[in-house]
Amino acid sequence: MAEDHMRYDILAQEALRGVVRKVLAEVSRTGLPGEHHFFISFSTRAPGVRISEELLKQYDKEMTIVLQNQYWDLKVTESAFEVGLSFNGQPEMLHIPFAAIKGFFDPSVQFGLQFDPATAADDRDEEEAAADAHAEAADGEAPAAESGEKVVSLDAFRKKP
Repeated sequence: MAEDHMRYDILAQEALRGVVRKVLAEVSRTGLPGEHHFFISFSTRAPGVRISEELLKQYDKEMTIVLQNQYWDLKVTESAFEVGLSFNGQPEMLHIPFAAIKGFFDPSVQFGLQFDPATAADDRDEEEAAADAHAEAADGEAPAAESGEKVVSLDAFRKKP
């Protein structure tokens, strides 16, 4: 089989992350329509993720948040989103790069996407990786650890006949 010089796997992941970006951007402008709500899983130690030390102690590798009734200040940029959520009565602001997202699911319509966070980081050019490392060092954050967690296919989220 020929070598994939185009890296279709990475291009597809980036395009699907664009779906999440577009959905969150729309929700930030207009709110959640109808019964829509989202479960978003992400790697807590991925580059650029900012959560409190308390949350990091509880969710060392991965965390799932729910955007439904009680969230605030949802802001979406090209590379990340920020949202305010309450955990055990404590307000928290989370900053989550789209590259850190592992899963996105809207149970109201049984729509889900599963991502491999390593794919986004593996093929960045060296300059971006160096910039991330510099930003992490400036923020005092530890670099992401390889978790070796398995990726579930999109078929796992599809409706079964």
